[in-house]
Amino acid sequence: MGKRRKAWVRVFLPMALVVLGLSTLATLLYTGTIWPNAWFVADYPVRGIDVSSYQEHVDWRSVAQSGQFSFAFIKATEGKNYKDAYFQENWRGTKEQNILRGAYHFYSDYRTGIEQANNYISVVPKEAGMLPPVLDLEVSGNDHSMMLRELNRFINRLQQHYGVKPIIYTDHDRYTEYIQGNFANYTIWIRDVYTPVQWNKVQNWSFWQYNNRGHVPGVSGYVDMNVFSRPQKELAALVL
Repeated sequence: MGKRRKAWVRVFLPMALVVLGLSTLATLLYTGTIWPNAWFVADYPVRGIDVSSYQEHVDWRSVAQSGQFSFAFIKATEGKNYKDAYFQENWRGTKEQNILRGAYHFYSDYRTGIEQANNYISVVPKEAGMLPPVLDLEVSGNDHSMMLRELNRFINRLQQHYGVKPIIYTDHDRYTEYIQGNFANYTIWIRDVYTPVQWNKVQNWSFWQYNNRGHVPGVSGYVDMNVFSRPQKELAALVL
């Protein structure tokens, strides 16, 4: 029995250790305790977060006092009618703490661009000191040409109202599908939470959402983490 036990240990103990190690790693990744892209953002000291009703009440004083973040993007609207329940609270809170902030609209593929732009305009004030409006594009339309036409109408309506080109937030699929070759000279905010942005084909990004399970003082639960590709003074240059 002793020899059999030793043989069992030699075979199964390494396997058990590997399983335990992989399980621990998976847990650390799932909880955001460690994150793959964390090693690739060291060269980008200008950091920010983006929030929505998912985070509920944010203690913006604690966020500001952490000294880690230069900007915040706040969800304002979605589609034709949806208005984020926490937008006004977040908009006031960031302003009170002198956090540079902007607002984003989650785009719907089954509403016209003008309808959605008007929803955004009805909620987000035009104020000095704010970042440009943000188009959050994470969906594809059934009709490519129609979708592209409505995106143009949405962007043009916001540009006309706020007097500045909107920022475009998107993922790799939608970037290839709609943005590349169609919206030159727009500020790009790219989502890539699992692989380094330096490895992908989007070379003209300005903002990078690199983590969707961040932990930030003043925010309960997970929050999206972002970096800006250039110095702080160039971020300030985007402000209305």
